Order: sequence, then C-alpha cells, then structure tokens
Amino acid sequence: MSLPADPSRPGCAARTLVAIVNYRTAPLVVACLRSLATEDPLGAGCFRVLVVDNASGDGSAAHLRQAIADEGWEAWAEVRETPRNGGFSYGNNVAVREALRWPQVPDQIWLLNPDTVVQPGAVAALVGFLERHPRAGIVGSGIDNDDGQSWPYAFRFPSIASEFENGVRLGLVTRLLRSRLVARRMGPQAETADWVSGASMVVRREVFEQVGLMDEGYFLYYEETDFCRRARRAGWEVWYEPAARVMHIAGQSTGVTGRQTVIPRRPAYWFESRRRYFVKHHGRAYGALADLAWILGFSIWRLRRRLQRKEDTDPPRMLGDFIAHSVLWRPRWKPEVDAESGLARVNR
Repeated sequence: MSLPADPSRPGCAARTLVAIVNYRTAPLVVACLRSLATEDPLGAGCFRVLVVDNASGDGSAAHLRQAIADEGWEAWAEVRETPRNGGFSYGNNVAVREALRWPQVPDQIWLLNPDTVVQPGAVAALVGFLERHPRAGIVGSGIDNDDGQSWPYAFRFPSIASEFENGVRLGLVTRLLRSRLVARRMGPQAETADWVSGASMVVRREVFEQVGLMDEGYFLYYEETDFCRRARRAGWEVWYEPAARVMHIAGQSTGVTGRQTVIPRRPAYWFESRRRYFVKHHGRAYGALADLAWILGFSIWRLRRRLQRKEDTDPPRMLGDFIAHSVLWRPRWKPEVDAESGLARVNR
C-alpha cells in the first residue's frame, strides 16, 4: 500500500509533515520512525512522514520501504527517492515542495535528522509551542546526546569576533567575547535565539511561503543558519524549546562531527558552506575579514599548542584547507559529489 501525494485521510488532516533526509543511514531512520510511531501519528494532532533518500545507492530506499510495510507504518510514512545526492537543503526541499502542493497543506514542517530518536511528547510540545506563539516561525527542540546527557545549546549568528575566538581558543578571549560566541548555552525555559540546530527544527508553513525554500547552494552545514537568518529578517521569531526532547547521535549522518577515534579531514563542502554564508549575508569584504580573523586566531593557537605540548585535536590539514577555500581568492565553487563517499570534492 502506498501513501498518495494527497495525504488527507478520513478523520486525519496532516497538521505536521516530518521530513527526514537519508543518505546511507537506513537503520538509523528505522529507529527514528519507531520513536515517531509512539507519538500517535494518526491521532488528533496527526502527522505524516516523508523520508527522502538522497540517491544512497546502497538499497536504503528498498530497506526503508520494507521496514515501513513490516511495521505497519504505511498509513503515515513513505519514502521518496531523488536522482542525485544534492545535500541536506536539496533533500528537505523535495519533501517541502510536495507538502506545499497538497490540498490540505500542513501547518508546520519538522526537519528531523535521520540519526535522531524522538522522546515521548516531543511532537505535542513543539506543535503546541507554535500554537501559543504566533510570531514564532521556527522552533528547535532540546537535544540529548546518545549517552543521555543534555546538550543545551542554541546559537548566535557567526561574526568576525566569533571567528577569531573560534580559532584562538584562549580563555581570556572567550570571556571578553562571551556575548559574541556562536554556541549559546540555554536555560531550562524556552528562549529566543538567532538560529537553532537543523537536527530537529520545526518550521511554520507560512515561513516557507514567505521566504522560500532552503538554499540548495549549501551542500551541508550552514543551511539552517542561513534559513533562520532569512526568517528573522522577514520578521519571524526563532525559538529554542527544551520541553521537547530529541536524542541526537552526533556525526552519524555526516561524519564531520561526533566522537571519532580518528579525527577525519574536514570535507570541502564545510568550507564552501561557511564561505557562502558569509559572502551571501555580509559581502566579500566582511567575509575576507572573517577569514583573516580565524586564520590569525588559529595560527596563534597552533603555535601555543606546540609550545605547551597540548594534544592535537584538529582535523588534518585544517589550516591549509581553510586557506585554500578562503573568500580571499577562491572562485565561486559548485560541489562535485563523489559517488562512492557522498562527500563533496574539489579539483585542485
């Protein structure tokens, strides 16, 4: 049985679309769907799930369809396949475009990572929050690590000051620039923020209708920062709601972050997404200054690390790769995605 493009069913108009973008993480998606199944998707506040398989090429789509059939989730979950791995924004936009064409358009769209497990009551908490706060266009959930520890962060927009602090890693500088740090530790109550993690982010339908879809020029990373900035510029509020809990296994869907034994080299798309963000929202001159601030700070840190014989926890070739992708001289770049690894690459 296949879910039709019009998801309306007797007694249940989908108020929420859950969009999950998969790339070779089918077992994690099944675990995520299993956690969503306990949220009573066909109840009064029902939701639908579209899993977008970004051309995994490893049988993920068939695996997911079989799991959905075996578990009896066909009434509320379905898989879409894309012809290419176009990145996080691209995959989410496939689901959002379809939902915006439904006769009964969902009230909100929940962008949810495949490497997440939804805790009980999260759907009701997020949907209820938007109902109580009409100017809230985006709300992010509280995040728990896979060891059960809370990860209580939302974010400020990046700046020249935050780039220097991020590079130099000196306690005195961090204290002096406390109000400019990107990562902002949040309290136990709901608060506004500049942007929230795209691992679990609910967007009101009207935001997409007003500001457009996510920018597919970002292959991965900075796309949620960009989207939240566009929403705030249009007058919408961005909130962090810790009452809704989602467990996130960091790095499982990207391989960039997480607790790896061997720290991988930072992929090209991370640098290019960062570059795109600064140039798009601040211009090339500001972007160049932000690059210089990070390069200066990071160079100081590397020298201090050697003198103090501190452990090297940086990705290999980080400084050289950063400089190679700098706003200072990199031309506009379109990601070429490696078919085997799924990572963007640059022809040097």
